[in-house]
Amino acid sequence: MEKKKRNRPPSPPFITSTLQQAANQRHSYTARRTMQIAQKLYEGLELGDRGLTALITYMRTDSTRIADEARDAASKFVEENFGKDYLPPKPRIYKAKGGAQDAHEAIRPVDVTLTPDEVKQYLSPEQYNLYRLIWSRFVASQMACAIFDDTACVIGCGPSQWKARGEHLVFPGFLAAMPKSREEQDLELPPLENGQVLDLKKIIKDQKFTQPPARYSEASLVKSLEELGIGRPSTYAAIISTLQDREYVRIEDKRLAPTDLGRVVCNQLVEHFGRLMDVGFTATMEEGLDKVAEGGENWVELLNGFTSHFNPSLEAAAKNMRSVKGGMDSGLPCPECGKPTVIKFGKAGAFLACSGYPECRYTSDFVRDADGKVQAVNRKAPEYEKVGVCPQCGKDLVIKKSRTGSRFIACMGYPDCHYAASISTGVTCPACGEGQLVEKSTRKGKIFYSCDKYPKCDFALWQKPVPKPCPRCGSAWLVEKKGRNGTILACPTTGCDYTEEPKDDE
Repeated sequence: MEKKKRNRPPSPPFITSTLQQAANQRHSYTARRTMQIAQKLYEGLELGDRGLTALITYMRTDSTRIADEARDAASKFVEENFGKDYLPPKPRIYKAKGGAQDAHEAIRPVDVTLTPDEVKQYLSPEQYNLYRLIWSRFVASQMACAIFDDTACVIGCGPSQWKARGEHLVFPGFLAAMPKSREEQDLELPPLENGQVLDLKKIIKDQKFTQPPARYSEASLVKSLEELGIGRPSTYAAIISTLQDREYVRIEDKRLAPTDLGRVVCNQLVEHFGRLMDVGFTATMEEGLDKVAEGGENWVELLNGFTSHFNPSLEAAAKNMRSVKGGMDSGLPCPECGKPTVIKFGKAGAFLACSGYPECRYTSDFVRDADGKVQAVNRKAPEYEKVGVCPQCGKDLVIKKSRTGSRFIACMGYPDCHYAASISTGVTCPACGEGQLVEKSTRKGKIFYSCDKYPKCDFALWQKPVPKPCPRCGSAWLVEKKGRNGTILACPTTGCDYTEEPKDDE
């Protein structure tokens, strides 16, 4: 055995990019979701007797700087709760990276004495997880180094030798406040001594092959954007959300995989706007804009330099860019007429269609094999839940979903019969007293509930109403809300805090 002492210092407090990476790696939160949760923690939450309390500092920042008062408070907290051994020889001061604007402090708890466990009862699970992450990272940043024994073992077994490398924790230091991730825990070796006899318990065979570089996850993409100087803390989440909202990428095994639409858009942009798509140009443009903000460069000259290349490229693209409205060649013949099939893009995603349309109306779903070749697949007939009989034609009524995600009742006789109706919640509209509250959805697919007498009555709400009276205040209905252990029913009346767990049949 060979052992070597190693000190591991703590990481600096979070900035926007590192918070998004850590939240994605530890809790699988998207960058957008992380910023939404952090916004709530920053704006403040009701904490019982404390009232509305802000829990963290501003969450859009690229600076690791913290106020002297916050550093002193953290040191005092560490000494009182962990002991003097857990303090570093001198307070830790972290320098911001080059190019950081340093307008705001690092992301830290407003009051370090307000521990995650103390406020847990007032937070949702996501809010608690993110606050715990921010609080732990900040406290750890002002603690002593963790001390490890880096261990290398050679284990003899008959004529063979086996090597094992890992680490053994000697002193936890900052890890007492910021526990290791699962990946880091796997590196630990049990206590071993020279000459110790080890019993063979199990042999695990694992064959490895050379793999291509992994696709970006949200965490690794944010890291790359930061390293390349593309975007700002306030735009990382928006960049990733745009890629997904426009269906340029989709999530596969927590990785961002390009769609066929994304490949087409990317190829067209690189072909006709190569300079604009170069990451070096984008980073240089960011630097130029920073200099304009600082008064070091004339904005007119900066924009003239940009447009002198962009405008001619735009004019050339308008003339020369090939149209993809007719579809992309798939390499497969149509099974019905023999003409080539093409990949088209609809509201429901990409699909195969015959190039002989409208004479041939063949369409199909498709997948790509390991080599990227297109293969047609049969569409599965959707299974619908029957809910009644159509009052107009007598055929079955079923529940379908609209393009935006809301459910509705429709006749199976479509297109011969156009009968359709919204799904009612069974709750009478509290505003007009005439209509029923029904399920609807926004253009972006978010479900809400509104009066079916719209536009005569414009009452609407986000929570699902339930036709059950409140036993405390007499309200004729309750609403579904998210509780700590799942969905709960709550009274919508202001001032009434009645809640209950829904029964299985509700």
